Amino acid sequence: MSEQRNLILAIALSLAVLLSFQYFYEMPRVSQQQAQQAQQAQLAADDPRSAAAPQPGSAVEPGAPTSEPAGPAREAGVRESALAKSKRLPIRSARLHGSIPVIGRRIDDLVLSNYKVSLERGSPDVTLFSPAGSPAPYYAAFGWASGDGATTLPDDETAWQVQGDELGPGRKLTLRWENGQGLTFVRVYELDENYMFTITQRVENRTDQPVTLSPWGLISRTGTPDVLGFYILHEGPIGVLGETLHEIDYDEIGIGREGDIVKESRGGWLGITDKYWLAALVPEQGESMTGTFRHRQQQDIDSYQVDYLGPAATVPPGGATESINRLFAGAKEVKLLDDYEARYGIPLFDRAVDFGWFYFLTKPFFYVLDFFNRHLGNFGLAILLFTVCVKLVFFPLANKSYKAMSRMKALQPKMTEIKEKYGDDRQKMNQALMTMYKEEKVNPASGCLPIAIQIPVFFALYKVLFVTIEMRHAPFYGWIHDLSAPDPMTVFNLFGLIPWDPPQFLAIGIWPLLMGISMFLQMKLNPQPADPIQAKVFTFMPIFFTFLLAAFPAGLVIYWTWNNILSMTQQYVIMKRMGVPIGGKPPGGGKTPGGGKTPGDGKT
Repeated sequence: MSEQRNLILAIALSLAVLLSFQYFYEMPRVSQQQAQQAQQAQLAADDPRSAAAPQPGSAVEPGAPTSEPAGPAREAGVRESALAKSKRLPIRSARLHGSIPVIGRRIDDLVLSNYKVSLERGSPDVTLFSPAGSPAPYYAAFGWASGDGATTLPDDETAWQVQGDELGPGRKLTLRWENGQGLTFVRVYELDENYMFTITQRVENRTDQPVTLSPWGLISRTGTPDVLGFYILHEGPIGVLGETLHEIDYDEIGIGREGDIVKESRGGWLGITDKYWLAALVPEQGESMTGTFRHRQQQDIDSYQVDYLGPAATVPPGGATESINRLFAGAKEVKLLDDYEARYGIPLFDRAVDFGWFYFLTKPFFYVLDFFNRHLGNFGLAILLFTVCVKLVFFPLANKSYKAMSRMKALQPKMTEIKEKYGDDRQKMNQALMTMYKEEKVNPASGCLPIAIQIPVFFALYKVLFVTIEMRHAPFYGWIHDLSAPDPMTVFNLFGLIPWDPPQFLAIGIWPLLMGISMFLQMKLNPQPADPIQAKVFTFMPIFFTFLLAAFPAGLVIYWTWNNILSMTQQYVIMKRMGVPIGGKPPGGGKTPGGGKTPGDGKT
């Protein structure tokens, strides 16, 4: 029948999307994590080489990998040893701590004070930047490039004269160095109260000849980090160049691709992003630059670099030139990125958060949830209130749909009679059914509407839970300590009473079970297919969705469960008002009352 085909089609499309999630996200994520845990980034043994200025075609700054694997404790010890090799000045703020070497041109030690690696007691702060010689070198550097090759420029061995004791909000560091050829290089580091560094580079020319120099900045990362590898989330090189967002995967710029990716732009930004963290170069907006994404491989270790080369500036004798560079290094907090975008005119800076195709829904959803959270004090409660708001928005549409479904349920006895009357003559049976629908003023496809309108909202909310750091480690109540992670309870080990870790596909938590039960009860309110095979398929749907959604973030499962409860309440009230029995056959021995007219044809 046409209405059954439409409903089955809607369910099949939903299943296809959810199965794709399981196949393309959950399975690759688990297998990749297992593989990458066995191939950790390697320790450093040798000192890094000095890197040339990052002009198009230059090599990636190396991170000096070694061949000995390291565990977390040893990695931390090696990192501390690498930091101890150079004299450093501390970085201190409420949100960052680290250090800057007084020799060289790098910012290579940054730790995020407000974010922990995990929810476990004693978990360390998240490390963003690490120096060369550590297990996974990751740093930024700034400098000048000269086209003549004869001018001595600051490099990784330059020992600066320092003015200042530490870097932090309201406390800047000034570094000065003379090259012995009449040029004085001055570098001023500043840090705001969050994650934005301002690096002002100045060159003073005391010679009798003009000097032409170009400012540059780079971010270098050694080793391919552990990424989820799911198509809805970008991790890797990123930038807005030429007013276009460029998202380049690690394998796109690495294996299977030759040459660097070069983009000309006026203003913009570029960097390297993780799921929650970002390191981004922000040159002076309004000026032309050449942005480049690079990849090299040494000793089977991949190195990635993003860099920009600014416009050449000629410094006259007795004159000076100055270049202002900015570096964002921290958490991708949505409101903070929006603030920097407005304050410094950084184009599309909020796109560092991968809101995806549903950007027009996802970002507004985030702001609504954030607003509710600020007033309720819990993102879980914010999700519940948000669900109520969504139901209110779609209330008239859903009300009409549930009325149609109730009428369809009341017409089931007549539908059964038509099937029995025409037997295998499907053409006459369909004609009779369509005539009945027309007489009863029922649209059989309207029952699919609640499913259709939920899908965009479902995926937009899923994106918010999945990509925004505000949801990371956000607790609900009871055993839910992270709304962005799956329900940690598992029914197959009696919720932790049995010391056994079941396979991933058996990790069914309490909230997925509640979701499955609510889905089963909701289906009992809907018209049941007359075909026994189709009825059995529908019966197993809640079980299938329970297993499938167990791997989704707990916040999303809570949303779906609460949404089912609200939908059942709305549908129950409508059915009662229309005189349709709940879970039973219509009165009158299986025939519709009122001479074939559906209850509720008048005003309800």
